[in-house]
Amino acid sequence: MVDPTSDHHEDIDEADAPNCEVCGDAIANEATHRVITWIEDESVQTAHFCDDECRQQWDGA
Repeated sequence: MVDPTSDHHEDIDEADAPNCEVCGDAIANEATHRVITWIEDESVQTAHFCDDECRQQWDGA
């Protein structure tokens, strides 16, 4: 996976792209890509979503 702070919507191959936490689709070259970050057990965690709808469906589990 590429750096989560990079511009994911620019020339990212599906094999290197993160997957949506809700639907599992690869998020490659999508301007609707959303990322949530948080600290858990002293490390940074991230969750990627293909759009706002999937983000709203996520329960954080």
